[in-house]
Amino acid sequence: MAIPEEIISEIKNRNDIETVMAPYVNLKRRGKNLVGLCPFHNEKTPSFTVYPENDSFYCFGCGVGGDVFTFTSLIENLDYVNAIRLLAERSGISIDDNSYDNSMQKLKNTIYDINKETARFFHNYLMSPDGKWALDYLVGRGLSVSTIKHFGLGAAPDSWDALLKHLKAKGFSINDMLQANVIGKSQRGTFYDRFRKRVVFPIINIRGNVVAFSGRAMPGEDKSGGKYVNTSDTPVYKKSDNLFAMNFAKKDCAERIILVEGNMDVVSLHQAGFTNTVAALGTAFTPEQAKLLTKYTKEVVLMLDADAAGQKAVRRAGEVLADTGLKVRVVLVPDGKDPDEYIKKNGKERFAALLEGAVSEIEYKLLTAVSGIDTEAADGKVKYLNLAAEILAQTPDIITRDIYIGRLSEKYGISSTTFKAKVEELRKKYVRQEKRKEIREVISPTRKSGEVNPEKRSFPKAAAAEECIIAILLQHPDLIQKATQRLPSEKFLTSLNRKIYSIVSENFESGKGVDFSYLGQFLSPAEMGYLVSLQNSDKGERNPEKVLYDCISSLLFENDLKTVKQSGDMSVEEWADNLANIIKNKTKGN
Repeated sequence: MAIPEEIISEIKNRNDIETVMAPYVNLKRRGKNLVGLCPFHNEKTPSFTVYPENDSFYCFGCGVGGDVFTFTSLIENLDYVNAIRLLAERSGISIDDNSYDNSMQKLKNTIYDINKETARFFHNYLMSPDGKWALDYLVGRGLSVSTIKHFGLGAAPDSWDALLKHLKAKGFSINDMLQANVIGKSQRGTFYDRFRKRVVFPIINIRGNVVAFSGRAMPGEDKSGGKYVNTSDTPVYKKSDNLFAMNFAKKDCAERIILVEGNMDVVSLHQAGFTNTVAALGTAFTPEQAKLLTKYTKEVVLMLDADAAGQKAVRRAGEVLADTGLKVRVVLVPDGKDPDEYIKKNGKERFAALLEGAVSEIEYKLLTAVSGIDTEAADGKVKYLNLAAEILAQTPDIITRDIYIGRLSEKYGISSTTFKAKVEELRKKYVRQEKRKEIREVISPTRKSGEVNPEKRSFPKAAAAEECIIAILLQHPDLIQKATQRLPSEKFLTSLNRKIYSIVSENFESGKGVDFSYLGQFLSPAEMGYLVSLQNSDKGERNPEKVLYDCISSLLFENDLKTVKQSGDMSVEEWADNLANIIKNKTKGN
């Protein structure tokens, strides 16, 4: 059973969509609607639109949309039901757990319990005589026992089923262990521990729940399974949404947060007192992780490895952090060392000085661009200045561009006027490219609807009629009964539109209205965005009843055509007669 509609409506009434969005989106009025920069993807031109008239939102850039509950679920990284619960708590409304199907939440709670017990099992093993090999390794890396306990570090035994047996003895089922991704299943159908003879870092989310694990192979050991084995995405974990040690760093990062590459870097820096350090969990830095940082800090210092992969990661992180409003600086770690190596060799005072010497992102790009180029030679100087001009051309702030144009012109002995002309020429080209890219992303509702409803490609005419029917029914609920009398849901040729039409029809038959808040329990954010785009479209704006009937006729005609095409046992004459009758009836309007 879903959460009762009357409870959902009451929660929604107490949570005005503009008020809920205010801390996350700077909205400006445009006619009767509101627009702003989308908080769910990077953009420079506002495509995030709020429709106060029906308490919904839609982003023309990324295609997500819905109501206040959809927004809360996305911005707080919650499922739909827990987003409702969060807004209910804020409004002082209690929800009886027995009033809705909370099977998914029960599964999540079970996985949290499995993860907690798994973390305890790994930590106890590490601190036991059998785990001395792993403890010696961690202590040898300069970690104190108190730091090891603070992070809950552990070790996985060199066994195929030690954890499995332990969890089974605690009453957990094989299926739930698989869902938690702490065990795997072989091709022969047998089950095994995913983490074996590895040092294990538990991943803890900002609410204090153990959500995943990262296991590091010992030096010299066979790394056929990879240097790191990480938990795959589960119902409680998505690596692109989390940051290692964010649960600790959130207390000390109001002004600045340090982003490093590895878990061991994080642990070492925390031990040295730099408790505002996090890592990106074995994946390229993501927009979701950037969004998480915006909630806790003003500045991000990138301190990634100095090798080619590290430099690439810095560029990627800089691109992701663009337009978040966060100040970005970069630390160049000397001698190609990672932060863990540097702080062990030079101490925390030198590390603090290194941190204070962090350069702006643009300065970092200019410094690394010169690598491998002999700027003493004329062709080398030209090559570097062309690269530098490209970097400066992508910098939106005109003052920043002018400062570096002046510095580089003076340093390399060229005319600032000439260099500035080159930068501005490239700047115009870059702006044109960005504009074309934004236009392609924003003005593409057909592509967006095709992505969320891929069957539209197979049935374009039917899908167009279906979209028009749904749009009219959302805008004119009084026509639902007339539609259902003429058009059963099985006549819809695309499954998404069939699902939406069925829910709307069933709601009407049971005396419920067409409430987005109720529909949101059954649809994804992308599907909700699709629905909002239909509700706020101009389909059927004039004479909606006639347009509705025309679309129903068109959809039924497409059904008949599909039936004829699939009738492989008909003779050519029978097929031609059937098609002629369909067209004849269509012409008559039957």
